[in-house]
Amino acid sequence: MDLELFRSLWGWPTGAGADWARCGAQCRENRFVGVEARLPADRAARLALKSALEAEGLGYIAVVFTGGDVIPDQAWTPAQHLDRLAEAIEGARVAGARFINVLPGNDRWALGAQVDFFGRAQDLAETAGITCSFEIHRATSLYSPWVALEVIAQVPALRFTADLSHWVVVCERLLDHPADDLAPFLSRVHHVQARVGYDQGPQVPHPAAPEYAAALAWHQAQWERVWATHRAAGRAVTTVTPEFGPDGYTHQLPFTRAPVADTWELNRWMAQTTLDHFAAWSARA
Repeated sequence: MDLELFRSLWGWPTGAGADWARCGAQCRENRFVGVEARLPADRAARLALKSALEAEGLGYIAVVFTGGDVIPDQAWTPAQHLDRLAEAIEGARVAGARFINVLPGNDRWALGAQVDFFGRAQDLAETAGITCSFEIHRATSLYSPWVALEVIAQVPALRFTADLSHWVVVCERLLDHPADDLAPFLSRVHHVQARVGYDQGPQVPHPAAPEYAAALAWHQAQWERVWATHRAAGRAVTTVTPEFGPDGYTHQLPFTRAPVADTWELNRWMAQTTLDHFAAWSARA
Protein backbone atom coordinates (compact mmCIF):
# COMPACT_ATOMS: atom_id res chain seq x y z
CA MET A 1 0.00 0.00 0.00
CA ASP A 2 1.27 3.46 -0.91
CA LEU A 3 0.81 6.75 0.92
CA GLU A 4 -0.31 9.75 -1.12
CA LEU A 5 0.06 13.22 0.35
CA PHE A 6 -2.33 16.04 -0.50
CA ARG A 7 -1.58 19.69 0.14
CA SER A 8 -4.13 21.74 2.04
CA LEU A 9 -4.86 25.03 0.28
CA TRP A 10 -6.27 26.55 3.46
CA GLY A 11 -4.92 30.11 3.30
CA TRP A 12 -3.70 29.79 -0.30
CA PRO A 13 -5.44 32.17 -2.78
CA THR A 14 -7.32 29.94 -5.23
CA GLY A 15 -9.42 32.52 -7.06
CA ALA A 16 -8.69 34.48 -10.19
CA GLY A 17 -5.00 35.12 -10.60
CA ALA A 18 -3.92 32.17 -8.44
CA ASP A 19 -0.31 31.14 -9.11
CA TRP A 20 -0.94 27.49 -9.93
CA ALA A 21 2.50 27.02 -11.45
CA ARG A 22 4.08 27.95 -8.11
CA CYS A 23 1.63 25.75 -6.25
CA GLY A 24 2.44 22.82 -8.53
CA ALA A 25 6.18 23.33 -8.18
CA GLN A 26 5.91 23.41 -4.39
CA CYS A 27 3.75 20.28 -4.41
CA ARG A 28 6.18 18.34 -6.55
CA GLU A 29 9.15 19.50 -4.47
CA ASN A 30 7.47 18.22 -1.31
CA ARG A 31 5.94 15.03 -2.79
CA PHE A 32 2.31 16.11 -2.73
CA VAL A 33 0.27 14.40 -5.44
CA GLY A 34 -2.67 16.79 -5.22
CA VAL A 35 -4.47 19.45 -3.24
CA GLU A 36 -7.36 19.57 -0.81
CA ALA A 37 -9.39 22.75 -1.17
CA ARG A 38 -12.86 24.23 -0.94
CA LEU A 39 -15.16 23.49 -3.84
CA PRO A 40 -15.58 26.74 -5.82
CA ALA A 41 -19.01 28.31 -5.73
CA ASP A 42 -19.97 28.20 -9.42
CA ARG A 43 -19.52 25.98 -12.46
CA ALA A 44 -17.11 28.29 -14.28
CA ALA A 45 -14.78 28.45 -11.28
CA ARG A 46 -15.00 24.69 -10.82
CA LEU A 47 -14.01 24.09 -14.43
CA ALA A 48 -11.18 26.60 -14.10
CA LEU A 49 -9.87 24.81 -11.01
CA LYS A 50 -10.03 21.46 -12.78
CA SER A 51 -8.11 22.85 -15.76
CA ALA A 52 -5.45 24.44 -13.55
CA LEU A 53 -4.88 21.30 -11.53
CA GLU A 54 -4.78 19.06 -14.58
CA ALA A 55 -2.17 21.36 -16.13
CA GLU A 56 0.00 20.83 -13.05
CA GLY A 57 -0.71 17.10 -12.84
CA LEU A 58 -2.38 17.43 -9.43
CA GLY A 59 -5.31 15.49 -8.03
CA TYR A 60 -8.14 17.14 -6.12
CA ILE A 61 -10.05 16.51 -2.89
CA ALA A 62 -13.07 18.79 -2.69
CA VAL A 63 -13.95 20.38 0.65
CA VAL A 64 -17.64 21.10 1.26
CA PHE A 65 -19.44 22.71 4.21
CA THR A 66 -23.06 21.60 4.28
CA GLY A 67 -23.93 24.53 6.52
CA GLY A 68 -22.37 27.12 4.22
CA ASP A 69 -19.09 27.67 6.07
CA VAL A 70 -16.89 26.36 8.88
CA ILE A 71 -19.42 27.59 11.42
CA PRO A 72 -22.74 26.40 9.99
CA ASP A 73 -25.50 28.90 9.43
CA GLN A 74 -27.60 28.41 12.55
CA ALA A 75 -30.83 29.09 10.66
CA TRP A 76 -30.33 26.28 8.15
CA THR A 77 -32.42 23.16 8.53
CA PRO A 78 -31.16 19.62 7.92
CA ALA A 79 -33.04 19.71 4.61
CA GLN A 80 -31.03 22.77 3.55
CA HIS A 81 -27.79 21.03 4.51
CA LEU A 82 -28.81 18.07 2.36
CA ASP A 83 -29.68 20.35 -0.56
CA ARG A 84 -26.23 21.91 -0.26
CA LEU A 85 -24.61 18.48 -0.22
CA ALA A 86 -26.57 17.32 -3.28
CA GLU A 87 -25.47 20.42 -5.23
CA ALA A 88 -21.89 19.97 -4.06
CA ILE A 89 -21.79 16.35 -5.20
CA GLU A 90 -22.58 17.44 -8.72
CA GLY A 91 -20.13 20.33 -8.44
CA ALA A 92 -17.36 18.02 -7.30
CA ARG A 93 -17.88 15.91 -10.42
CA VAL A 94 -17.46 19.02 -12.57
CA ALA A 95 -14.27 19.91 -10.72
CA GLY A 96 -12.84 16.40 -11.14
CA ALA A 97 -12.63 15.59 -7.43
CA ARG A 98 -11.35 12.19 -6.35
CA PHE A 99 -13.71 12.32 -3.38
CA ILE A 100 -15.50 14.90 -1.21
CA ASN A 101 -14.38 15.87 2.26
CA VAL A 102 -17.62 16.97 3.91
CA LEU A 103 -17.90 19.08 7.04
CA PRO A 104 -21.42 18.00 7.93
CA GLY A 105 -24.39 19.29 9.83
CA ASN A 106 -24.60 21.26 13.06
CA ASP A 107 -23.54 20.43 16.60
CA ARG A 108 -26.82 21.72 18.05
CA TRP A 109 -29.11 19.13 16.45
CA ALA A 110 -30.61 16.39 18.59
CA LEU A 111 -29.25 12.87 18.11
CA GLY A 112 -32.33 11.72 16.18
CA ALA A 113 -31.91 14.56 13.72
CA GLN A 114 -28.20 13.74 13.37
CA VAL A 115 -28.89 10.10 12.57
CA ASP A 116 -31.57 11.00 10.03
CA PHE A 117 -29.31 13.58 8.40
CA PHE A 118 -26.40 11.16 8.03
CA GLY A 119 -28.62 8.41 6.70
CA ARG A 120 -29.92 10.72 3.98
CA ALA A 121 -26.46 12.11 3.28
CA GLN A 122 -25.05 8.62 2.82
CA ASP A 123 -27.93 7.80 0.47
CA LEU A 124 -27.01 10.84 -1.65
CA ALA A 125 -23.39 9.71 -1.86
CA GLU A 126 -24.24 6.12 -2.71
CA THR A 127 -26.77 7.15 -5.36
CA ALA A 128 -24.20 9.45 -6.95
CA GLY A 129 -21.48 6.81 -6.77
CA ILE A 130 -19.00 9.14 -5.08
CA THR A 131 -17.29 8.86 -1.71
CA CYS A 132 -18.33 11.46 0.84
CA SER A 133 -15.80 11.37 3.67
CA PHE A 134 -17.38 13.11 6.65
CA GLU A 135 -14.84 15.14 8.61
CA ILE A 136 -14.84 15.30 12.39
CA HIS A 137 -14.75 18.98 13.30
CA ARG A 138 -15.94 21.28 16.05
CA ALA A 139 -19.25 23.07 15.38
CA THR A 140 -20.42 20.26 13.08
CA SER A 141 -22.46 17.15 13.79
CA LEU A 142 -19.22 15.22 14.44
CA TYR A 143 -17.84 17.57 17.09
CA SER A 144 -17.72 14.81 19.73
CA PRO A 145 -16.45 11.23 19.57
CA TRP A 146 -19.38 10.09 21.67
CA VAL A 147 -21.94 11.57 19.29
CA ALA A 148 -20.03 10.13 16.32
CA LEU A 149 -20.03 6.65 17.86
CA GLU A 150 -23.79 6.87 18.45
CA VAL A 151 -24.31 7.85 14.80
CA ILE A 152 -22.04 5.04 13.57
CA ALA A 153 -24.08 2.50 15.50
CA GLN A 154 -27.14 3.49 13.46
CA VAL A 155 -25.53 4.42 10.12
CA PRO A 156 -22.59 1.99 9.86
CA ALA A 157 -21.91 2.64 6.16
CA LEU A 158 -20.52 6.12 6.84
CA ARG A 159 -16.91 6.91 6.00
CA PHE A 160 -14.90 9.62 7.74
CA THR A 161 -12.03 12.06 7.59
CA ALA A 162 -9.98 11.84 10.78
CA ASP A 163 -8.90 15.24 12.05
CA LEU A 164 -8.48 13.97 15.57
CA SER A 165 -7.14 17.27 16.87
CA HIS A 166 -10.74 18.48 17.25
CA TRP A 167 -11.76 15.64 19.54
CA VAL A 168 -8.66 16.18 21.69
CA VAL A 169 -9.79 19.78 22.28
CA VAL A 170 -13.45 18.91 22.86
CA CYS A 171 -12.57 16.18 25.37
CA GLU A 172 -9.65 18.23 26.77
CA ARG A 173 -7.35 15.20 26.76
CA LEU A 174 -5.66 12.68 24.58
CA LEU A 175 -8.15 9.86 24.19
CA ASP A 176 -5.83 7.20 25.56
CA HIS A 177 -7.85 5.79 28.44
CA PRO A 178 -8.92 2.13 28.02
CA ALA A 179 -12.53 3.33 28.02
CA ASP A 180 -11.86 5.60 25.02
CA ASP A 181 -12.62 2.97 22.40
CA LEU A 182 -12.48 4.69 19.02
CA ALA A 183 -12.23 1.43 17.06
CA PRO A 184 -15.68 1.70 15.39
CA PHE A 185 -14.66 5.12 14.10
CA LEU A 186 -11.06 4.37 13.14
CA SER A 187 -12.15 1.29 11.16
CA ARG A 188 -14.33 3.58 9.01
CA VAL A 189 -11.81 6.35 8.35
CA HIS A 190 -11.35 7.01 4.64
CA HIS A 191 -8.87 9.89 4.82
CA VAL A 192 -6.54 11.42 7.40
CA GLN A 193 -5.85 15.08 8.04
CA ALA A 194 -2.49 15.24 9.81
CA ARG A 195 -2.60 18.05 12.31
CA VAL A 196 -1.56 17.60 15.94
CA GLY A 197 -3.86 18.99 18.60
CA TYR A 198 -3.42 19.14 22.36
CA ASP A 199 -5.71 19.43 25.35
CA GLN A 200 -6.10 23.20 25.04
CA GLY A 201 -6.07 23.71 21.29
CA PRO A 202 -6.50 22.17 17.83
CA GLN A 203 -2.92 22.92 16.76
CA VAL A 204 0.30 22.68 18.73
CA PRO A 205 2.72 25.58 18.17
CA HIS A 206 5.13 23.15 16.47
CA PRO A 207 4.77 19.35 16.28
CA ALA A 208 8.54 18.87 16.56
CA ALA A 209 8.69 20.58 19.97
CA PRO A 210 9.57 18.08 22.71
CA GLU A 211 6.84 19.42 25.00
CA TYR A 212 4.28 18.10 22.48
CA ALA A 213 5.92 14.73 21.87
CA ALA A 214 3.12 12.85 23.63
CA ALA A 215 0.47 14.56 21.52
CA LEU A 216 2.34 13.79 18.30
CA ALA A 217 2.85 10.16 19.31
CA TRP A 218 -0.83 9.69 20.15
CA HIS A 219 -1.99 11.09 16.81
CA GLN A 220 0.54 8.98 14.93
CA ALA A 221 -0.62 5.85 16.75
CA GLN A 222 -4.19 6.50 15.59
CA TRP A 223 -3.04 7.04 12.01
CA GLU A 224 -1.25 3.69 12.15
CA ARG A 225 -4.55 2.05 13.14
CA VAL A 226 -6.19 3.63 10.10
CA TRP A 227 -3.38 2.47 7.82
CA ALA A 228 -3.64 -1.07 9.20
CA THR A 229 -7.36 -1.12 8.41
CA HIS A 230 -6.72 0.14 4.88
CA ARG A 231 -4.01 -2.44 4.26
CA ALA A 232 -6.23 -5.24 5.58
CA ALA A 233 -9.00 -4.06 3.24
CA GLY A 234 -6.65 -4.32 0.26
CA ARG A 235 -6.46 -0.63 -0.49
CA ALA A 236 -3.66 0.25 -2.89
CA VAL A 237 -3.42 3.82 -1.58
CA THR A 238 -4.06 5.64 1.67
CA THR A 239 -4.31 9.44 1.67
CA VAL A 240 -3.10 12.06 4.14
CA THR A 241 -3.37 15.85 4.10
CA PRO A 242 -1.05 17.71 6.49
CA GLU A 243 -3.33 20.49 7.68
CA PHE A 244 -1.64 22.99 9.91
CA GLY A 245 -3.42 26.23 9.19
CA PRO A 246 -3.61 29.97 9.73
CA ASP A 247 -6.85 31.67 10.82
CA GLY A 248 -6.31 31.43 14.56
CA TYR A 249 -4.65 28.01 14.46
CA THR A 250 -1.01 29.05 14.10
CA HIS A 251 -0.05 30.56 17.45
CA GLN A 252 0.76 34.27 17.56
CA LEU A 253 2.66 36.47 19.97
CA PRO A 254 0.50 38.89 21.94
CA PHE A 255 0.30 42.52 20.85
CA THR A 256 2.33 42.07 17.63
CA ARG A 257 0.37 39.02 16.41
CA ALA A 258 3.59 37.72 14.90
CA PRO A 259 3.25 33.99 14.14
CA VAL A 260 5.44 31.69 16.19
CA ALA A 261 5.98 29.43 13.15
CA ASP A 262 5.52 29.53 9.39
CA THR A 263 2.39 27.59 8.43
CA TRP A 264 3.82 26.28 5.17
CA GLU A 265 6.94 25.09 6.98
CA LEU A 266 4.77 23.32 9.54
CA ASN A 267 2.99 21.46 6.75
CA ARG A 268 6.25 20.64 5.01
CA TRP A 269 7.61 19.22 8.26
CA MET A 270 4.44 17.22 8.80
CA ALA A 271 4.54 15.91 5.23
CA GLN A 272 8.13 14.65 5.48
CA THR A 273 7.60 13.28 8.97
CA THR A 274 4.49 11.41 7.85
CA LEU A 275 6.30 9.93 4.86
CA ASP A 276 9.09 8.75 7.17
CA HIS A 277 6.56 7.47 9.71
CA PHE A 278 4.62 5.56 7.06
CA ALA A 279 7.82 4.01 5.67
CA ALA A 280 8.88 2.88 9.14
CA TRP A 281 5.41 1.50 9.88
CA SER A 282 5.32 -0.34 6.55
CA ALA A 283 8.70 -1.91 7.26
CA ARG A 284 7.52 -3.08 10.69
CA ALA A 285 4.19 -4.31 9.35
